Amino acid sequence: MATRLNEGAAPGSPWTIDAARGAVDQPQAAIPVIGPDDVVPIVPGHDLWDMWQIARADGSTVIAGGRSWWFFLATPQLDDPEARHDRARIRLTSHGADGWRDHGWVYEPGFTPGSREWSGSAVLEADGETLTMYFTAAGRHGGAPSFEQRLFETRGRFTVDGDTPHLSGWSEPVESFAADDHWYTRADETEAPATGIKGFRDPGFFRDPATGHDYLLFVGTAGWTTEQLNGVIGVAERTATGWSLRAPMVQALGVNSELERPHIVMHAGRYYLFWSTQGRRFAPGLGAPTGLYGMVADRFDGPWRPINGTGLVAANPAAEPFQAYCWWVTGELDVISFVDYWGLGDGVYPTDPDQRRPRFGGTAAPWFRLAIDGDRVTIA
Repeated sequence: MATRLNEGAAPGSPWTIDAARGAVDQPQAAIPVIGPDDVVPIVPGHDLWDMWQIARADGSTVIAGGRSWWFFLATPQLDDPEARHDRARIRLTSHGADGWRDHGWVYEPGFTPGSREWSGSAVLEADGETLTMYFTAAGRHGGAPSFEQRLFETRGRFTVDGDTPHLSGWSEPVESFAADDHWYTRADETEAPATGIKGFRDPGFFRDPATGHDYLLFVGTAGWTTEQLNGVIGVAERTATGWSLRAPMVQALGVNSELERPHIVMHAGRYYLFWSTQGRRFAPGLGAPTGLYGMVADRFDGPWRPINGTGLVAANPAAEPFQAYCWWVTGELDVISFVDYWGLGDGVYPTDPDQRRPRFGGTAAPWFRLAIDGDRVTIA
């Protein structure tokens, strides 16, 4: 169980309504429209979405057997793609000169403590074989359906023979730390409200090169306010006795309810904190797009300031506002996401499952790369 640090600290650098309003109508940040040639299944008959690579502690992507190695959330294709969150499991893939390859499920059914597995991060240790997986356990194995979210970790062995991977020896998953109901509300809802579920998920590992200290970032819901728009990026620090919760790094009170998949990339001595969010999670009428957002700081403890003055880094084009989601920036500044609802033409979200199924991509979206110049981050 984590202890709580920084009891009297301010609750994070604010992402203000004025900054987020500046993200509206920024065509230079739009990614290209996704077309039929871009929607290539990685695993036929399956949907894949949120992803993270095997990385070293310094954030660099591991290349083994001439390939990078990626975990995706996955399910067999369902009649309604939105039901995938209720059956998600983690699947290993790889990417190389010949594109994507599938390498199957990571864990046996029932091995992890949730009723399904949600997103996280993976770190290969200096010995080149010991792999730690940080992930979200959603619900409880064998329990009633719920949107409870808990953060777990397990260690195993990752090796590559030629270009064939082997994952073995996973330790029993242990809970990294729990929400404290002070800085972070417990995410334990039994039903999903129309305004979106509370967050305590998506553990993202980061080692600060300035201090050598290890951190886990996560998406959270502010525990000290009744504000409906109460998204935060939380953090815990590893100490000699385990993980210790700290005050949120960033808060979006009154602006946005969900800052998903937070992760940090180092570049030229600065800290670049990225996350994804959807247009519908912003304050009503704000009009900021679904996209990749971020802040930058000169040290891990901040203060954090919005990248490009607004926070917006890259967004779906206005003509296809739902075409991709869950952008993940590697240490090499390559960006991956998944194809969400594409080819809609009119840009209207499909509300009927029969409309959603043929327009859900469920595969990796085209890559792009970022260019960084101080506080300015653009699509290269």
